Amino acid sequence: MRFATWNVNSVKARLPRLLDWLGSTAPDVVCLQETKVGEDAFPAGEVTELGYETAAYGQGRWNGVALLSRIGLEDVRRGFDGEPGFPDPEARAISARCGGIRFMSVYVPNGRTPDDPHYAYKLRWLAALRDALVPDLAAGPVVVAGDYNVAPTDADVWDPALFTASTHVTPAERTALAELRALGLTDVPARPLKGDHPYTYWDYRAGMFHQNKGMRIDLVYATADVAARVTDALVDREARKGKGPSDHAPIVVDIED
Repeated sequence: MRFATWNVNSVKARLPRLLDWLGSTAPDVVCLQETKVGEDAFPAGEVTELGYETAAYGQGRWNGVALLSRIGLEDVRRGFDGEPGFPDPEARAISARCGGIRFMSVYVPNGRTPDDPHYAYKLRWLAALRDALVPDLAAGPVVVAGDYNVAPTDADVWDPALFTASTHVTPAERTALAELRALGLTDVPARPLKGDHPYTYWDYRAGMFHQNKGMRIDLVYATADVAARVTDALVDREARKGKGPSDHAPIVVDIED
């Protein structure tokens, strides 16, 4: 089985690239984030032509997550129990069973700055996600993949000194990730296609991508039974190149059936 996660930064703006990538990479399951469309506007028809079922959760111009699957979509859930809002719940999580594994696509709140109310919301959201995952982890294999908007360690940021007063690297955010892993989730490492760091995000500005000044904030967390089956995982840096890319690259993971 092959699965992937990708923050597409607008599925409509990235649709030709997404369709080409689906055709060439052929993942069985895809977790998408930041689709920026309502559910009715998600391009299910174009994706279905490539053999995928789709489940989308969106709210128009902001946020939005989706799952694509060639191996079935069962028990689809939009959001999760106890999910906080800002002030209302946002379209940031969707999950379903695909091929015997519950896949969840997550788009964690950005946090903006440590003194912004959105930062406190981010921490509440991660804590609620942790609590909501407990019954799913007891029920069987789970993959929680997506844009976590947190770099787990200093090695996951191109220059940690530049982020000391920013979100994505604060102790509280990293503790929240550690508490997720403590439930029994493994951070599946992906190999980079260039350089020594498996960055997944590069700012559009100032040639950051070409200088490889990035961050690893897109993550694949999996239960041990899934992590033990991983045969390869890579950051598809090629998908970040060219005209009109997302500012994120997909992570592609292969596991034994």
